[in-house]
Amino acid sequence: MEERKRVAIEIMVVVVMVVGCCMWKGCNGLSLCDMNEEGLEACKPSVTEPNPVDPSPECCKALAAADLKCLCSYKNSSTLPFLGIDPNLAASLPAKCNLTPPDNC
Repeated sequence: MEERKRVAIEIMVVVVMVVGCCMWKGCNGLSLCDMNEEGLEACKPSVTEPNPVDPSPECCKALAAADLKCLCSYKNSSTLPFLGIDPNLAASLPAKCNLTPPDNC
């Protein structure tokens, strides 16, 4: 029961973030940890099962500009799987893009 409650709260936080973004900036797209919607979409094939691909140059460029510490904070969140993102694949992206991940990530 506690796990369901935690997942519901995380989903509500994501919804509030998206709605807040739309109200503040207009609904021109989602941004997460300094990655815009285009960057997130460029990386999605690399973090989605069942057949992930190597990250594209566009994905690595977006990841290089992102706040990796912020992205790392989602590592143990149920939000990523809810969005179809495999946390283990996501954690491997910085190394595949020749970027140094934050400590303890």
